[in-house]
Amino acid sequence: MIQIKNLKKVFETKKQKVQAVDDVSLEIEQGEIFGVIGYSGAGKSTFIRLINRLEEPTSGSIEIHDKDITKMSASELRLKRQKIGMIFQHFNLLWSRTVFDNIAFPLEIAGAPKAKIKEKVKELIHLVGLSGKESNYPSQLSGGQKQRVGIARALANDPEVLLCDEATSALDPETTDDILDLLVSINKKLGLTIILITHEMHVIQKICHRVAVMENGKVVETGEVLDVFVRPQSKTTKRFVQQLNPLEHEQDKLKEFINQHDDSEVIKLHFIGNNAKRALISEIAKNFEVEVNILQGSIAPTQEGSYGTLYIQLNGNSNVLTDTIHYIQKAGVEVEVLKHA
Repeated sequence: MIQIKNLKKVFETKKQKVQAVDDVSLEIEQGEIFGVIGYSGAGKSTFIRLINRLEEPTSGSIEIHDKDITKMSASELRLKRQKIGMIFQHFNLLWSRTVFDNIAFPLEIAGAPKAKIKEKVKELIHLVGLSGKESNYPSQLSGGQKQRVGIARALANDPEVLLCDEATSALDPETTDDILDLLVSINKKLGLTIILITHEMHVIQKICHRVAVMENGKVVETGEVLDVFVRPQSKTTKRFVQQLNPLEHEQDKLKEFINQHDDSEVIKLHFIGNNAKRALISEIAKNFEVEVNILQGSIAPTQEGSYGTLYIQLNGNSNVLTDTIHYIQKAGVEVEVLKHA
C-alpha cells in the first residue's frame, strides 16, 4: 500500500510562490491501477514526481510498504528508486543504445551479472511484444514501440510501483489503446501497482480501478472509476466525464419532448455494471401497457464494469407509468425523471 499524507510542494521565485501540490492525501492499494487526472497546471506531473522524489516535497509524507521515502537518505533513496519504475511521455530512451541495451541499462547500474541481464532483458522483450527488435535503435522504432521499450526498462528491476507520466499522450489513439492494454496485462500478470497521470478521461475509463481528480494542486474528488463516472461531484470531474458522454451536453435537444403537453414521461436511465447488458426495454414492453420511445443513449466500458445512459419517453396511463418506473428502479437502474406525465 502507498500512503500519501498532507503532501505539499511550493516552488519559490524572487517574485512569487507557486503551490503546485496543496495538501494531498491519498491511499493507493497494492496491485491496483490508480489514475490521477487534471487539466494543464493542475499539479499532477509534480505530484507523480514527488512520489519518487524527483521533486523534493515541501512537506508531508509518502509511505511505500510502510517505508517513508521522504525521510530516506540519498543512499537509501537510490536503492528504493530501483523498486519504483517510471515511464515518460517522450520515452526518454538512450538514442545511441539498442533496444536490448536500453532495457539492460538499469540492470547494469544495479550491478547485475551479465548472465542475469541477458536472461531478464530477453524475458522483458517478450513481455512487451518486441521480439525481433532487440538490435534496433530508437530511431528505427514507432512511437508505440519506443514506449514499449520504456515500459520494459521500467520493469527491469522488478519494481513494486510503476509510475506513468502522461505515458500515452504522445501517441495516436490506436497505439494508445495498445499501450493501455499492455499496462493492464502487466498489472494482472505481475500484480504491479500502477499510478498513472493523464489529462484524458479515456485513459482513466479504459484501465483504472480508482481515480483522483486534481485542480489547482488539490484533489477535488476521488473514488472508484465507475462511481465517479456515474455520479461526478465537482465541476472539473463533470467536464471530464462529458468528454466521454457527449449526451450530457445534448440534454437541451430533448426539450421538444420534455415540453410536450401530453401524457408521457421523459426519463434518463443510468445502467451500471451487469445492468448495462440487461434487455430492460424489452422487459418493460412485455410487462406494461406503455409505449417506449428511445430518444438517445450511449454505453462505455470500465475496468469495474460498463455504464450507460439512456433517454426514453414513456407513453401511457399515469398509474402504469408510475409502476413502470418503480420496476426499472427495482432492477437496479438509476432513474432521473426529466418530465412528469
